[in-house]
Amino acid sequence: MSTTAELLKGAAELFPGEVVTQAHVRHFDLPLGAGRFALITLDNGHDHTKPTTLGPQSLANIDAALDQVEKEAADGDIVGVGVTGKPFIFAVGADLKGVELLKRHEDALAIGKGGHDVLKRLANLAVPSFAYYNGAAMGGGVEIGLHCTYRTVSAALPAFSLPEVFLGLVPGWGGCTLLPNLIGADRAVSVIIENSLNQNKQLKGKQVYELGIADAIFEGADFLEQSLIWTASVLKGELAVERPAIDRGEAWDQAVARGRFLADSKVHGAAPAAYRALDIIAAAKNGDLQQGYDAEDQALADLIMGGELRSGIYAFNLVQKRGKRPAGAPDKSLARPVTKVGVVGAGLMASQLALLFLRRLEVPVVLTDIDQERVDKGVGYVHAEIDKLLGKGRINQDKANRLKALVTGVLDKAEGFADADFVIEAVFEEMGVKQKVFAEVEAVAPAHAILATNTSSLSVSEMASKLKHPERVVGFHFFNPVAILPLLEIVRGEQTDEASLATAFGVAKKLKKTAVLVKDAPAFVVNRILTRFMGEIQNVIDEGTPVPVAEKAVEPLGLPMSPLVLLELVGPAIGLHVSETLNRAFPERFTVSPNLKAVVEAGKRGFYVYDSGKPELDPEVAALLKQGDTVLTEEQVRARVLDAVAQEIGLMLDEGVVAEAQDIDLCLITGAGWPFHLGGITPYLDREGVAQRVNGKRFLEAGVASVPA
Repeated sequence: MSTTAELLKGAAELFPGEVVTQAHVRHFDLPLGAGRFALITLDNGHDHTKPTTLGPQSLANIDAALDQVEKEAADGDIVGVGVTGKPFIFAVGADLKGVELLKRHEDALAIGKGGHDVLKRLANLAVPSFAYYNGAAMGGGVEIGLHCTYRTVSAALPAFSLPEVFLGLVPGWGGCTLLPNLIGADRAVSVIIENSLNQNKQLKGKQVYELGIADAIFEGADFLEQSLIWTASVLKGELAVERPAIDRGEAWDQAVARGRFLADSKVHGAAPAAYRALDIIAAAKNGDLQQGYDAEDQALADLIMGGELRSGIYAFNLVQKRGKRPAGAPDKSLARPVTKVGVVGAGLMASQLALLFLRRLEVPVVLTDIDQERVDKGVGYVHAEIDKLLGKGRINQDKANRLKALVTGVLDKAEGFADADFVIEAVFEEMGVKQKVFAEVEAVAPAHAILATNTSSLSVSEMASKLKHPERVVGFHFFNPVAILPLLEIVRGEQTDEASLATAFGVAKKLKKTAVLVKDAPAFVVNRILTRFMGEIQNVIDEGTPVPVAEKAVEPLGLPMSPLVLLELVGPAIGLHVSETLNRAFPERFTVSPNLKAVVEAGKRGFYVYDSGKPELDPEVAALLKQGDTVLTEEQVRARVLDAVAQEIGLMLDEGVVAEAQDIDLCLITGAGWPFHLGGITPYLDREGVAQRVNGKRFLEAGVASVPA
């Protein structure tokens, strides 16, 4: 048994739940008389919906297949070797279920080394090797192809990435070393660092080709056939693959510097993965591949044993699993069909909602408002957005016409909602206004229609309390921008029945939103936590801490934006309104900042101006601020903010606002863009000892989003 085989056999014992990938070898004669060819197909079973992943046993199977083709190549029995995947999927990288079970640094090191030892064999074959990216390729799947001599890609490929930095790892089976040597450091930084830190942005097949990762691109319908014809032309010397020379001078250093700037702007040094990847890319400038592989092994092992990766895997599983099977959701068989949607309001939020329902459900959508001008503006917004989709080629003319015909606007609710199955309001955030709207809708909508509210903080139960049928009212809280943020807080009122709730979850699924069941409690989940978080920032500013110190204090969390920039995005008036709502509910913990109130009364849209190209405190806002004389350090501010958040989350769990801490994290990741390397927030609070200090216990069991004991 080879050293690699022994290594993988030992590692396989640590991956008991691995979905094993087979590596099937078949032989045939290439077109154009190019010779006999061996094709390795990666396949983990007949279920084409299951992604092909790579654990120790899977790598051992690839290693065994390479034993066979290596001998055939050495004996002159074949002229080349190809690697492809089962229909629609090439391979999507390492088996994360096993990675999170690893307890020892040496075991983590073995996984990295084992992967390198297997994949390097593709580059060292006596004949050329070809990767045919026929479907989704991520992480280790991409790296299989990088070790090959040539690569083709399907124009229909939907997702291609090196997402490791997003999760708290580095591309550790050759990605950090080979990619910059193939396409140049700057493009590699874009794929490995920028795309990962941009919410794991995926590349399409055309982009893979344009970046130079693939040497040829073919349509999906006959991708493999065309790839083999192209392969034959290459092997016969009829087609020469030319690649641009790599700039190993100042441009390489500038690319790495750009990557460090991107990492600083996104994670502020709070997570090590991006910086470890950039160190390897920087060192790859000299072209020493083995040095790069050794550095990748060490980085992988270090990061696998770190908290950020465990939190990243935890967050990934929340989004991919819990987000698709919401905790506490009722029996879906109770859901009623929705064949027409009504939207009360035609402002920006209402118009965004109308567009979303229209695109995802493709049923008639009708907007109402208090005057024709507002109605026309709302319908016009939807039409304009459809035209944008048409212009980008995302829909054709027929579909654009069909969608436009489905959206209408009326002034009379009776006319618009008499046959609606689902009516959602997005009007002014004031209880009396919303109760009046619901009373009007109930009077004209069918008895089975769901009445949904997009309220961000008001009580759904109180909103429904004056209706004849409060059981059909449900909270349906979206996050702005509606088209981008996945979260949908589904709020169960005190009298909401199972059928209404099931219908709401059914609609959420069709809208492709991540639905979380939330108890009817003030500000629900995201807004309650963010308001407590930002409230402490505002408190320390009010007490005397300079604004830059308060802002910089939370940079180590690596949040997508600073608290006051977030306040600007939300809108100071909305932030003030939510803080007032929570102050009424919990006056002992939630304050109303007099400085924030002054900013709102002055009509300011935020604390900053951007005249210099970067945020600077607005002089007019600075003149409004009235501060005390208590000045805290960054460390003191951070401790105070984290203690407040930990306390609030503990209270929310005690109140049963959500089922578990996992739902808190899922909400913050999908509704507020909190980073995967934090795992949302509770793993970070556990890791830093804040949860224990404040609540006397962890939020998550040891080993969840952390290294097992």
